Amino acid sequence: MRGFVALAVIIAAIAVLVLFGGNETILGLRPDLIASLAWLGAVGILAFGWVVQHFRGQWTRALEAIAFWMAMIVMLVAVYSYRFELQSFANRLLGEVAPGYTVTLAGGEVQVARHAGGSFVIDGAVDGVPTRFILDTGASAVVLTSEAAARAGIDPATLFYTQPVMTANGRTMAASTTLGELTVGNITERRVPALVAREGSLSQNLLGMTFLERLASFEVRGDRLILRGRGG
Repeated sequence: MRGFVALAVIIAAIAVLVLFGGNETILGLRPDLIASLAWLGAVGILAFGWVVQHFRGQWTRALEAIAFWMAMIVMLVAVYSYRFELQSFANRLLGEVAPGYTVTLAGGEVQVARHAGGSFVIDGAVDGVPTRFILDTGASAVVLTSEAAARAGIDPATLFYTQPVMTANGRTMAASTTLGELTVGNITERRVPALVAREGSLSQNLLGMTFLERLASFEVRGDRLILRGRGG
């Protein structure tokens, strides 16, 4: 019987939508709202009938069951409704506890949280190989350590170290090269000029201006680095 009533509600709603579907509103309600109410009403009838059948004479338990399932439905609807906001919040939280992790926001911006030491550690990739950088706006080029270059498929032994560079360890020589792809978050730049430091002279890769100058913009906002690719 309950199934017939629920089915009748849905059929009635369909009939109303077919007859008055050309109208923007039906009895002051939008057609999509009428469809939603019909669906919820049918589900409610079935749920109420199930509660009556299984908890006959045990109304306290019945009310507890109804409250539980109503809470579950509300929670699921809320999670679905705010799924994008929740995903953004989870990414931001991960950026807090895992500096270097890049967060791609809804507008295409790439965001990185400041490291506890004060610098911006950025997880990227060179020719598909995961590579961690330190933001260095004072570096005229992207600079790779000898080890990072080797992991990315560049043989340091075949390079010519003719470019003088300044590092935290002092002055050293570096070799010019070109990276096929350099990726940070959803931003990928191709054929990026870079330098490879002589072995043992550099402990960290530097994300310098040969990558940064290709962006639409980049800025530091509080403890956040925000990168915007030209494609965004």
